[in-house]
Formats: sequence, C-alpha cells, structure tokens
Amino acid sequence: MLVEDKRSKKSGAAPTPPKVLTVRELSEYLRVHPTTVYRLLRAKQLPGFRVGSEWRFSIEVIDRWRSEEEQESVSARRRRRRSA
Repeated sequence: MLVEDKRSKKSGAAPTPPKVLTVRELSEYLRVHPTTVYRLLRAKQLPGFRVGSEWRFSIEVIDRWRSEEEQESVSARRRRRRSA
C-alpha cells in the first residue's frame, strides 16, 4: 500500500503518492510482481537507485520512463503494421 501524506487525510484531499517508492510499492504501482521489478533492475531497464542495500525509485522518473516505454511500444506496433 502506498504511503499517504498525513495532511491529506485532515484536509479531505485525495492521497498523494510518495516521491520515492520501495520495490514493493513500485510493484503495486506498476501492477507487476516484485520479481519483475528486480528482473528489470538486473537488466538495467528500470531507473532506480540504492539506499544502502535497498532499491528506491523516484515516482517522477518512473512516470517518465513508463511514458517513454509506452511510446516505444506504440511506435514498434505501427512499424510492424506498415511492414506487413
């Protein structure tokens, strides 16, 4: 479960995700198994950084990465359709 800002509960505002996520939080955010996160890290396909022995992920960087990955996927599908 994502960590919520305590102030958001008082104001009635929607909870905001934390700026930095753990592996477990990222796997929930991306809706993948934590093993998938570790596999992507090992393949150097996922942007992250270490705090001691633990991995952390900036949500802004992850959102940008995800957007780029989606664009590449869409472009690849279009190229396949044109060549078929």
